[in-house]
Amino acid sequence: MAAGAAGAFRRTPIERSDQRVAWERTDQAFFAAGACHILAWVCRDSYADRSIEIAAVHFAGERQVFHVYAIWDGWAFDHSGWHPEPQLLTVNTEFEGYPLERVKITVSLAEFCEKHHHRMPNQYWHDPLPRALEYVGRYIPPWA
Repeated sequence: MAAGAAGAFRRTPIERSDQRVAWERTDQAFFAAGACHILAWVCRDSYADRSIEIAAVHFAGERQVFHVYAIWDGWAFDHSGWHPEPQLLTVNTEFEGYPLERVKITVSLAEFCEKHHHRMPNQYWHDPLPRALEYVGRYIPPWA
């Protein structure tokens, strides 16, 4: 699968207001917009023997991140699988039409969610962790 822009899957107003409707989207749409942070943390935790980190992007000059992903040795993992991180950044920048800045996330999932107004796993329609674990397993990591 080619690297895809997270913004192409932005939630509609009804998907933002109704967790059941948001949950029923395709896995790719769900993990591109609305649960990308969950996917990133599950990816990192799934490969505890690797030095996987978490990163996010926001519009240059702003503080609110809008897409989160896992990174390992120059590779990024998000809703579109594993790709070189520069490719992920380029596709998102081109889609948005504005410069993006990458930030390294060094806090826990709970701290991240509180700071950036994202949902914790228990705030979804159903538990997203098994869904994320299954999604991570669909993609062969770059070290394999």
